[in-house]
Amino acid sequence: MERGSAAEAPVPTTPQHILDARQFARPWLEETLFPTTRTLQQTPLSALPQALRGKRLFYLFYEPSTRTRVSFETAAMLLGGQVVGIDSDEQRARDERLEDRIQVLNQFPYEFILLRYHEEGGARRAAAVSRVPIINAGDGTGQHPTQALLDAYTIWQELGRLDGLQIALVGDLSYERTTNSLAYLLGRFRDLTLYLVSPDLLRMRDEVRDYLVASGVDVHEVPDLREVASGLDVVYMTRAHTERLEHARRYDRGRRSYAVDAELLAELPRHAIVLHPLPRGRELPADLDADPRIACFRQAGNGLYLRMALLSLLAQGAPEA
Repeated sequence: MERGSAAEAPVPTTPQHILDARQFARPWLEETLFPTTRTLQQTPLSALPQALRGKRLFYLFYEPSTRTRVSFETAAMLLGGQVVGIDSDEQRARDERLEDRIQVLNQFPYEFILLRYHEEGGARRAAAVSRVPIINAGDGTGQHPTQALLDAYTIWQELGRLDGLQIALVGDLSYERTTNSLAYLLGRFRDLTLYLVSPDLLRMRDEVRDYLVASGVDVHEVPDLREVASGLDVVYMTRAHTERLEHARRYDRGRRSYAVDAELLAELPRHAIVLHPLPRGRELPADLDADPRIACFRQAGNGLYLRMALLSLLAQGAPEA
């Protein structure tokens, strides 16, 4: 076992439940998941393997979603699977215990349950009672592991490696599950320098930062993205148009930047990339999209193929319904 608990332990093969970015072993990422994703990405749609033929995915969403839901739906259908589900506007959490809903779904012939829950810990609660794989599609302010997988794949695809990079995570680092998950996943790689750029009130959680330090990541908290832009390989933006971040910025000391603009792009190396999980706001203006370093739409596109690969691998080891 590694770094404490079973929840944090890596797995040598495809995991049954997808709950936590800490569960993925580096060899599985680099030797299985990422190559499978690339192969699918290079395969004509008409020649895609029908790895999910006869299999069914149920999505259960307590919060709205666009990219995650659509990419999983499309991934399953392109692989020959069927998709049905319940959206956030069709249910209320208080109507029925999460565990009861999961156990009811286990009585029906579904091979996967894709769960987006409004509170941290929901995915693990569901997995505790489910006989079929639970895929965490966003867990309140906790994690979004498949987003971290597609983000890491995008860096690997664009820059050719994940070791030895200088990466800035920018914005709300306390409550954004995308940065929590990506930070945990980056702990698997070597010689990383990670700059945490956020308002004082929205600093990265101590447990995430401590995990990174224990994993050997060189971690720096900096108040302004402009201070480190010239040496970066990756800028990972989060939404700046939230009430939480606007409130936190009122307590900033001095003028600070949590945005990408033309001035910052002029400082950023030519090989660098700018990522964003979307939707975006003024922190990444649309008039910069012509710059090839703005990779957020390539990143979103990668999500389809990463999730196709993940579902294919899960299907190979999915338990009997």
